[in-house]
Amino acid sequence: MEIGEVRKALISWGKVNFRQFPWRLTRNPYYILIAEVLLHRTRALQVVPVYERFILRFPDVATLSRAGKEELYNLLHSLGLFWRIEALYHLARIVVRDFSGQIPVEKHLLLSLPGVSDYIAGAVRCFAWDLPEVLMDTNTVRITGRLFGLPVRDSSRRSRKFAELLASLMDRDRPRDFYFALLDLADKICVAKNQPACHQCPVLVWCAHAARNTFQR
Repeated sequence: MEIGEVRKALISWGKVNFRQFPWRLTRNPYYILIAEVLLHRTRALQVVPVYERFILRFPDVATLSRAGKEELYNLLHSLGLFWRIEALYHLARIVVRDFSGQIPVEKHLLLSLPGVSDYIAGAVRCFAWDLPEVLMDTNTVRITGRLFGLPVRDSSRRSRKFAELLASLMDRDRPRDFYFALLDLADKICVAKNQPACHQCPVLVWCAHAARNTFQR
């Protein structure tokens, strides 16, 4: 597999098929952190109106730090996963108290914040500061597995092998563009439940899954 060609094809496709969610149109780490917390196990289209109302009401972490839990509940209850309310309530206060109101760039400091998983910390670093991170979720793992011809299971998100393959595939010079393209490919082409639209895929000629399913190279 020509990894460089795969990256180039993927990013070129991604520029044309870019989904313009509001959190993708900013480099503000606070906005991106809020978006990633809200996106946890939640469809992006569900998150958009809630995110927009949230940012309008709490445009910075200092404003959020003064919010009460009831107000957060009123804004977020439609998304479910109520741990997010508690996490954001405490997260904002910690950032104001310990980090002078600035979202930290260091991964270990991001991970110290309530509700921030390894994926969320990596996503903030990648999408706010364009830093190379191995972002393992159901979408990135599914594409990695199909591309390299590996079976994808629930445990694959914790697999060192999958992490190594995704790291080798990632464009370290443009990780932000790379992951946007990968996530959009997972949503539009390399879907989970139905037959993937392999004939429309920009990386078809390198894909082991497509080859096994008799698609033409």
